[in-house]
Amino acid sequence: MGAIEVRRAGVTLAGEETGEGIPVVLAHGLTASRRYVVMGSRALERGGHRVVAYDARGHGASSPAPAPTAYGYGELAADLAAVLDAAGIGRAVLAGASMGAHTIARLALDRPERVAGAVFVTPAFDPTTPATAESLARWDALAAGLRAGGVEGFVAAYDAAALPEAWRETIVTVLRQRLAVHEHPGAVADALEAVPRSRPFERLEELAALVGPVVVVASRDEADPGHPWAVGKAWADALPAAELVSEEPGASPLAWQGGRLSRVIAGVAAEAARQGRLTPLS
Repeated sequence: MGAIEVRRAGVTLAGEETGEGIPVVLAHGLTASRRYVVMGSRALERGGHRVVAYDARGHGASSPAPAPTAYGYGELAADLAAVLDAAGIGRAVLAGASMGAHTIARLALDRPERVAGAVFVTPAFDPTTPATAESLARWDALAAGLRAGGVEGFVAAYDAAALPEAWRETIVTVLRQRLAVHEHPGAVADALEAVPRSRPFERLEELAALVGPVVVVASRDEADPGHPWAVGKAWADALPAAELVSEEPGASPLAWQGGRLSRVIAGVAAEAARQGRLTPLS
C-alpha cells in the first residue's frame, strides 16, 4: 500500500493505493489530479475497498507524454489498463470524472473483461455534436493562458464572469487549487489542446455493449454547465440498465461531494460482487 509508479510507452504514471477489499480505480478529469474524483474522501477505504488512484499523463506528478499530441483517449485508456496490470487487478470497478469517464468508456469498449462495473461521473462527450472551431478555440485559449501566465493565466482565460454567480467563487477556488499541484504545467497545456480533439467512441449506441452494473452521475446545468445534464442522460439511456443519479435542484453537484459519490461507487462495487464480476488476474 502507498505510492505507486507505473511505466508505459515513455510515460511514468504516479499514483497511490490504499485500503483492502473490492478493487476500485479512480480516473480524474482534464486539468485535475487523482484527488479530484472523490475529493479526498476515504469512505471507500473505510468501507472495505482497495482504492487505486493515479494522475493521468502530464497531470499531477505523472510525466508528460512523449509528444504534445499524445493525449488521445486511446493512449489514456492504455494507461489505465497499465495501471490495472501493475496493480495485479484482473477486473475492477472503475469510476471516472469527465475525461476520466470518457477514458473508462474507451477501455470498457476495448477491454470489457477488465471492467466489473463503472461509474461515469459528469461525462461531457456527445458524439452527435462534433467539436466546433469555437469550442476548440476556447480550449486552446486556456492552454495559451496556462503556458503564458501559469495558474492565474489559466483562470483569466477561463472567463469566470461567465460562470453561474452562485458557484463562481467556489469554482475559481477549486481551479486554483487543482492547477497548483501539477509538476508539468506545459504538459497540462498540451492536454488541453489534444484531449478535446480526441473521441472516446463514435456513436452512443456503442455503449450498449457495456455489461455489468453502471451508474451515470450527471450534474444539473445551473452549477456545472460545462458537463451538460442532457449528455449524462443520453449516456444513461444508451447503457443497458444504467442508473442516472443527480443532486437535488439547487444543491451542490453530487460530483463535488466526495462522501456521497463514494457511496454511489460502493453501491456499484457491491452489485458487481453480487453478480460475481470480480475475478483475479489470470
